[in-house]
Amino acid sequence: MSRDIYWHKSIDSTMRAAAELAGQGCPSGTVVGADEQTAGRGRHGHSWHSEAAAGLYITEILRLPVKPDELPIVTLMLGLAAAEAIFQTCGIQCDLRWPNDVLIGSRKCAGILVQLQDSAMLAGIGINVNQREFPEELRPIATSLRQASGREHSRQDLLDGLLTSIDQWSETLLTEGKEAILRLFAQSSSYVRGRQVVVDQDGSRLEGITDGLSSAGFLIVRENNGRRTTILTGGVRPA
Repeated sequence: MSRDIYWHKSIDSTMRAAAELAGQGCPSGTVVGADEQTAGRGRHGHSWHSEAAAGLYITEILRLPVKPDELPIVTLMLGLAAAEAIFQTCGIQCDLRWPNDVLIGSRKCAGILVQLQDSAMLAGIGINVNQREFPEELRPIATSLRQASGREHSRQDLLDGLLTSIDQWSETLLTEGKEAILRLFAQSSSYVRGRQVVVDQDGSRLEGITDGLSSAGFLIVRENNGRRTTILTGGVRPA
């Protein structure tokens, strides 16, 4: 499909710029991208490390006929799209960690942030592509496609593959429904069922074994006392 792409050499946040375009009524599929973000945003107000010319940092404006309470499903859909694009473009198999992390092994190579802007969804995706190293505090938890494969990858090819994959997975959501996304995410993630995890939630800590996804796209954890708890938000990590 044809689309408008607004590319910046450097920008504070593609999410902010995309929000402005969405407010102006830009069409679905419009993309804001940058070689560098100086204030990249992750979940819960965290920053996203956005080294210049090393990663892929984009926000796509999506106008899909989904309800606001289906945003968790859209986040899972985008995870599937990112993992598929990375595999098809770079030949690297990824794991998915609820709700928005794309992993290579145990380390994060991509993250997703979805927000509502009036009637539009802002789909922010950051992929670590050609980073050789990370700040010290990120080294235990982050990786790049280059570090995983030992070679550089084309950010342009990955962008093309990612946008195509998002189109295809959006069509799957619209034609087959959220049940298809839930099923396929569960099949693609080692974290959805049978994984001993710790969930950090606003200073509290919950431990248990993952026990599938709710119909709304939230993670279910069976705590050590046997109680099944639906995780609406929080950071999930291996126990």
